[in-house]
Amino acid sequence: MITLTKEDGPADLDGVTHLSIGVSWDPTAGSSGGVLGKLRRRTGTDLDLIAVALQGGDPVRLAGLDSLDPMGNGSLVHSGDNQTGHGDGDDETVTVEFARLPAPITSIVFVAAAYKKGSSFQKARNISFKVYDATGGSTQQVADIWPSLLSQDNGCAVAKAVRVGGSWKLEVVNETGKIKQGDEHALMRFAVSK
Repeated sequence: MITLTKEDGPADLDGVTHLSIGVSWDPTAGSSGGVLGKLRRRTGTDLDLIAVALQGGDPVRLAGLDSLDPMGNGSLVHSGDNQTGHGDGDDETVTVEFARLPAPITSIVFVAAAYKKGSSFQKARNISFKVYDATGGSTQQVADIWPSLLSQDNGCAVAKAVRVGGSWKLEVVNETGKIKQGDEHALMRFAVSK
């Protein structure tokens, strides 16, 4: 089992064949009370978990938004879009099967964003990112990453997996930034910068 913290730096993923990263959040009414507050809690806010696969410094595939299996072989799979934050456990998850990733993929950056217009981190509460060792069909949590509530940003680079020779390393990034909503190029530039 790996342990993962930002302070410890990259962790070797030797023996880890499957890795999952999940994002969860709770809907909030913000400062609204009464009927408007109930409506806002019911409609929630839409955060998105996106895995950006890179070949060197170039983004070549996205898992998330409307692409659930961008490699077409099950090596990088997104669970689907939760648009409200309602429900228990992780609201969106990306799972990686390292042995099946095509050789040209050199790294994967996992980004959570209030990507669609009208969504924001400020309209969500208790945002957390969980990293799981999903080897052998189990799901053992190895990290719990909490972004700052003070951020006015709408994107967070959660973690980055990097191919080193024949193996992989994973590091916690947990850095926020601004991403122009609805702009895939802005999202990819943000991921490449991490």
